[in-house]
Amino acid sequence: PLDEVVISIAGRKHWLWRAVDQDGYGLNEIVQSRSDTKAAKRLLISLLKKAGMPPKRIITDKLRSYGAAKREVMPAVEHRSHKSLNNRAENSHLPLRKRERTMQGFRSPGSLQRFISIFSALRNLFVIPPHKRSALATHIHRIRAMAHWKAVTGAAA
Repeated sequence: PLDEVVISIAGRKHWLWRAVDQDGYGLNEIVQSRSDTKAAKRLLISLLKKAGMPPKRIITDKLRSYGAAKREVMPAVEHRSHKSLNNRAENSHLPLRKRERTMQGFRSPGSLQRFISIFSALRNLFVIPPHKRSALATHIHRIRAMAHWKAVTGAAA
């Protein structure tokens, strides 16, 4: 699913465009000063570069920019547009909004872009997938995530 959310930075509107997979993991995020076809096209192109191959289908809300951008960038990909199909993408904004309130907003679009790229990567690592919610699965997932984190950061055991 693809979605966008408005974030106000220094009194100006900016749009955070986000692509998530079927489990709610963040695949790609970009910050744009506009909400138009060009911005949607940029999200799709960067998603293609990051993923290396086009998705089977994209799910969006009713914003027409997605359809126009998809026709240019990925004409063969199935496009589903319905207000309730992209709830996974809509819900992926909630942790960011909570963190934004804690941080008392963002100071610049660049700082938001840097923050969201790190925030999403860490969230993907530490948050357990929705289909594995037992206590044992959560415990094992967190142990593996911490081991991976320590290996990547070089932290002492």
